[in-house]
Parts: sequence; structure tokens; C-alpha cells
Amino acid sequence: MNTVKELLSSRRMIWKLAKNDFKTKYAGSYFGILWAFVQPIVTILIYIIIFQYGFKAAPSREGYPYALTLTSGIIPWFFFSEALINATNCFMEYSYLVKKVVFKISILPVVKVVSSLFVHLFFVALVFLIFVLFGKIPPVQFIQIVYYIFCAFCFALALSFLTSAIVPFFRDFGQIVNIVLQVWMWACPIMWDLNQMLGGYPLLMRLIKLNPFVYVVEGYRDCYINGVWFWERGLYTLYFWAVTLALGWAGFRVFKKLRVHFSDVL
Repeated sequence: MNTVKELLSSRRMIWKLAKNDFKTKYAGSYFGILWAFVQPIVTILIYIIIFQYGFKAAPSREGYPYALTLTSGIIPWFFFSEALINATNCFMEYSYLVKKVVFKISILPVVKVVSSLFVHLFFVALVFLIFVLFGKIPPVQFIQIVYYIFCAFCFALALSFLTSAIVPFFRDFGQIVNIVLQVWMWACPIMWDLNQMLGGYPLLMRLIKLNPFVYVVEGYRDCYINGVWFWERGLYTLYFWAVTLALGWAGFRVFKKLRVHFSDVL
């Protein structure tokens, strides 16, 4: 509870540090912050070429090109994976702040997640524009994209407190998180459509949906393509928030127990 109070009382500091973190991440490079947008765009184009033109992947919904299915599902993953990777290593990166007695180190994972959010908001708008250019204006349910951004933010933050607290004591844990994320991406219906692939296998579909981030990926597609309100997925919504809150509670507990030893190992 004290950690939550610290975060709420440090809102301005979090915002200031997040903006500074975003700017300094690409400082010194010739194209600067453009690299934050170029790499995801190139990745998306590669996936489209491989799956749409190479494997002839079918669209998730009649009239919607595969490119739209892919982009609407991959942008939340870009945000989540970048936020988690950056936040996992935040205490190592900002070790000079961790050693300061008066600094509230609990804000550092939040700073990293907020910093990743800046690029994500750009891609949310960009994908909307791409849909319009394809002649597929997203349904009115698109307004709930704010809710699903909040879902992705909270889920990333919940895991970040857990992973970032472990790294100072086990430096290789950051690499393990990277590997897990690579496998995790393919366990999400990002390159493929959940109903199209597993519609005839209800048990397997239930198992896939145990992955809480599937809720976020499907939620983004509901905003851009399917036109489904989040409350129409009532039980799944409750499941997602139950898992997220449980992970957040565990993360805060681990962080609270280990934070007093950070300065000894950094």
C-alpha cells in the first residue's frame, strides 16, 4: 500500500523522468527518436511480406486484408514487450539514483512503462489512419481503445515490479525475460486469428485464453475490426483483472522485500 501511495504522490516526477528517459534513449544518434518508430514499422512490413505474400495468410474477417489483422494485434505487443524489457533493467540503468537515500526508487519501473507509452500512442493513431486509407473505418467501439491501453499498461507494470526487483540479484534474469517474451509472442494470436485457427477446438482455445495478454490483443482487434465492447467479454474481463491484480500484488511484495538490499548489490 505504501508503494502505491508513493507512486500517486510522485506523478509529476514520473512524468518528468519519463519524458527525459524517452529523449535520452536515442540521444547522440543521427536520426534521434525516429529510430523508435522506424524499427517497429520495418518489423511489421517484414511480417506482412512473410505471412501475407509468402504463406498466403487469410484475413481474420472477410474484406479485411491480413495487414490490418496483423497491425491491430501487434501494436499492443510492441508496447508490452518494450515496456517490460526496459523496466526489468531500470534499477541497473539508474543505479546512481537507487543509491540515493531520499529518492523514491519505486517510481523507476513506472517511468520506463510511461516512456514506452509515448511511442505506443503514435502507433495507435497510425494504425487508425492505415485502416482509414484501406477504406475500413474502425467501428464506434474504437473509443474503448483507451481502456485496452490501460489494460496493457497495468499488466506491463504488474510484471515489471516483479522482474525489476530480481535483476539486481540475478543479472542474467533480464536475458531470460527476453527469451520468454520471444516465446510468449507466438503464444498470442498476433500473427494469426484466434477464432479462425482454433474455432473448431474449444478446449485448445480455452487453454490459449489462459494467457492474459490474449485479452489485450483481442481487445485491440475488437476496437479496430470486430466492434465488440469489453463488457461483452464479461468473464474474460474479470479473469484478466484478477490475474493482473494478483501479479501486481506479488510484484509489490517482492519489490518491498528486496528494495532495502538494492544499494548493496548495485
